[in-house]
Amino acid sequence: MKNDDSLTDAFNAAALMYADKTAIESNGVAYTFSRVKRTSDKFACSLIEMGVCKGDRVALYSVNCYEFAIAYIGIVKAGAVVVPINTLQKPDEIEFVLRNSTAKGVIYHPNLDVQVQQVRKKITEPLFFIPMSNGEHTSSAWDGCLNNSGDFVMPTINPSTDLAAILYTSGTTGEPKGAMLTHQNLVTNTNSVFKAMKWTAGKDIIVLVLPMFHAFAATVGMLTPLTNGCCFVTVEKFEINKLLLSIEQTQSTVFLGVPSMYNILLGIKSEQTTMFQSITQCISGGASMPVDVLKQFEEKFSVPIYEGDGPTECSPVTCVNPIGGIRKIGTVGLPVPNVQMKIINEAGDELPNGEIGEIAVHGRSVMKGYWKRPKETEAAFDNGWFLTGDLGTEDTDGYFSILDRKKDMVIVNGMNVYPRIIEEVLYKHSAIHEVAVIGELDKRHGEIPVAYIVLIEEITATELEIKQWCRQFLGNYEVPKKIIFMSSLPKNASGKIVKRVLSKSGEIERGII
Repeated sequence: MKNDDSLTDAFNAAALMYADKTAIESNGVAYTFSRVKRTSDKFACSLIEMGVCKGDRVALYSVNCYEFAIAYIGIVKAGAVVVPINTLQKPDEIEFVLRNSTAKGVIYHPNLDVQVQQVRKKITEPLFFIPMSNGEHTSSAWDGCLNNSGDFVMPTINPSTDLAAILYTSGTTGEPKGAMLTHQNLVTNTNSVFKAMKWTAGKDIIVLVLPMFHAFAATVGMLTPLTNGCCFVTVEKFEINKLLLSIEQTQSTVFLGVPSMYNILLGIKSEQTTMFQSITQCISGGASMPVDVLKQFEEKFSVPIYEGDGPTECSPVTCVNPIGGIRKIGTVGLPVPNVQMKIINEAGDELPNGEIGEIAVHGRSVMKGYWKRPKETEAAFDNGWFLTGDLGTEDTDGYFSILDRKKDMVIVNGMNVYPRIIEEVLYKHSAIHEVAVIGELDKRHGEIPVAYIVLIEEITATELEIKQWCRQFLGNYEVPKKIIFMSSLPKNASGKIVKRVLSKSGEIERGII
């Protein structure tokens, strides 16, 4: 597959080459590449007959399932643009995405019908709504789309300019922004991922429990297998027993997860680890992996974790520790093929190895820009390089490390404090299950670090004990000035800890809002 192919070309080429191989396993049913192609063609034909034109946006609101993939591919084959919607979003947030993207319609999973009906009360525009059929619900609209007998004529696509998807960022600083990803962006990144992961077509099976609306899951877990002859298994929710059973039944070989998932898996019984033994490769992304969690996981499960990284705006994968090469634990590895990375200062100058600066990315997988946001698009680039907002370093071997988000850095008495460094120390404490460190405004020091901690069940620790532990490894200015114990930390749909919720709760506590 060439980087200047369209996503549709890539799908069709894989379907032709691996026609009788299993492409998707979902709810115990195996679907071949030829069946996925035939069904998605019919769905695309139906969308065109309904008036969906090239470039129109169509929202996709669904849990992980076979139908999600069919709808995604069908939308793209119709020449339209997929707008995935976060299943944890509130009706007002969904309404914003639909209005901002000027979506022509919504394809949704029947389990989300209540939320959809709430949104429909607020939107008067003539959108079409198509509920999916599944084992429990039958949808005549969906079934009609899949049984279309019309002749499908594929629209002409310009891979470098035509959009395939608009992925809305989480909106940590105001309204969400829609990252515009072209066909070329996604095809380039799926090529890069396949080469970097060293997967084998017709052999590797990726178990996909990360939500498919998320960039990491969509590109690495769905699009890369579908365009390269591998299989993926859909798991609707991160429920330990169901996940382990899916892995065991399908003999999956690759597990994709975020750090919190690996931390939770550490709690399973030793005898259950045999259900995980078909996995030969674990990939972690979405957030920084605590080194102590990684080491404990690898000791318990005897399988390596390869940490990587990449923002939504880069399709999203930019780097990963090399498979079969030298893994540097605590780093996010080397740039994947077709991606360039560097560390820059505020002036945009490249910094020497070892110096802390912002990570900038260049390559064909970098987004076209933000939907309807020309000013934000301009601010996100420096001479063609995308500014990730991550602070990090590059070592002499070209491995990148991420210290923190630029906006998460805490400045204490004029000195830079990186929450991740504090979190790494706290994760080594025998009583701590999860932790998140954020900055809080302080009249005396400018800012102070505050640690939100979840203790391991039936184990206790005091604030004084935690601070004394930190003083063994950190400078006085880095030691958290406040320790706040919680029963759980707020997480998004992919299991990533959401620090902005902690910041807001702290502001409420101090009477700021």
